[in-house]
Amino acid sequence: MTAAKAAARSPRFWLMKTEPVTFSYDDLLASPNRTSSWEGVRNYQARNLMRDEFRLGDQCLIYHSSCAEPGIIGLAVVVREAHPDLTALDPDSPYFDDKSYRDGVSRWCMVDVQATKRFRHPVLLSRMRDEQELQGLMVLQRGARLSVQPVSPAHGAILLKMGL
Repeated sequence: MTAAKAAARSPRFWLMKTEPVTFSYDDLLASPNRTSSWEGVRNYQARNLMRDEFRLGDQCLIYHSSCAEPGIIGLAVVVREAHPDLTALDPDSPYFDDKSYRDGVSRWCMVDVQATKRFRHPVLLSRMRDEQELQGLMVLQRGARLSVQPVSPAHGAILLKMGL
């Protein structure tokens, strides 16, 4: 994709999973300027999406997983495109990857996101499953454990309407 085409494309939607005991939407809101790096992604497919597909202005649906009621808690926007995730090179980091160091650069990347709006009504996984129009949404598919998932514009609009 050329730079002109990338700049002209509409912002995309992404579902980004996080465990609230590790990093919650409240933690994002409490970060300086409500902005944080989305570090610690250690799946090649998720990394490739962030590296190759995420663009400034893309909308991120922040999803709490591994909790009593998983679901989308709020919205964020990409404010910095992919850059090296240096936590992979830090032996004191929980995201350290001793095989990551390659030619002086981490093989992993991250993007920076800024919280924009907490959902008035969290869109719980159970509620998404009941919504016929959301069938086909990756997070609803059996075995779809990817921490970063594309969301179609139609599904994104429905989820925003449900949450805001």
